[in-house]
Amino acid sequence: MNRSAAPAARLYPWQDRKGDFSPLKAIVFAGVFLPGLWLVARALMGTLGPRQMIEINHQTGLWAVRFLLLTLAVTPLRHVWRWPELVFVRRTLGNAVFAYGIIHLVAYAGDLAWDVPKVVSEIFARVYLTIGLMVLILLTPLAITSTNGMMKRMGGLNWRRLHHLVYPIILLAALHFFLQSKLGVTEPIVITAIAVWLLGWRLLAAWLGEARIATLPATFLLGAAVTVATAFGEALYYYLKIGVAFSRVLPTNFNPAAGIRPAWIIGGIVLAVLAVAIFRRLLPAKTSARRSAARQAGVAAKPEASSQPQGNAA
Repeated sequence: MNRSAAPAARLYPWQDRKGDFSPLKAIVFAGVFLPGLWLVARALMGTLGPRQMIEINHQTGLWAVRFLLLTLAVTPLRHVWRWPELVFVRRTLGNAVFAYGIIHLVAYAGDLAWDVPKVVSEIFARVYLTIGLMVLILLTPLAITSTNGMMKRMGGLNWRRLHHLVYPIILLAALHFFLQSKLGVTEPIVITAIAVWLLGWRLLAAWLGEARIATLPATFLLGAAVTVATAFGEALYYYLKIGVAFSRVLPTNFNPAAGIRPAWIIGGIVLAVLAVAIFRRLLPAKTSARRSAARQAGVAAKPEASSQPQGNAA
């Protein structure tokens, strides 16, 4: 008699594949809610400003882009940091991107008094809004197919092909964020630089192999190249936007009085990634040393333990 396979046990977002509690997954799962909870707290305290919906729109859009970058960073970091478990938080981060993107759009409609025809006309009248809508449309199939069941139905190859949409999505999202920024351009430049960095890593990994590009020297060289490119990119932006000469913008990267430059932020992120990578590479050595010392202590203790009964017997 054929027995039907038992249904797989349901796993919660804070559990690993074995059903055990995962501190990493729990921290990430709780973390994706914090920006939204902070917006709720600000709304209750009345600190969202006169246009509450537009503030929610801006903040959720910002966090959607940040979580999108983190989603794309999972694969490089799991190799550079030698932390394979990071792959298990990618789904949570990806779903957070879609959720904050939906709230981003809903809040924009709320700012326009829920006038749907006006919302539609505004989206198609402004290029950056059209690009934002394209991002949300492309994110939709990724969110729908994010479950294990959909992955099995589609097959691994087809599922991976579909999820390659994340590459044009990150470029369009960075462009949308850059075009809609009306005040400072520091964060848009930083986000664009990180997106280019992550996509560059993927291209180099496909060409040279993940093992080669994930080494400390390769990570440093790629990070340094992106940092320098960020400084030149900022100078190019100001030259094209308002005609400021390169010779006036580039030196600000060496002048602390000019404020924190985008290249500084990228350089700091590079150093942080390298610091974690070095720390995690030292962990196995420390663990092995402790195990070796424990084994040696055990070996040394055996003769003492065996000689003690002999003494008592005498």
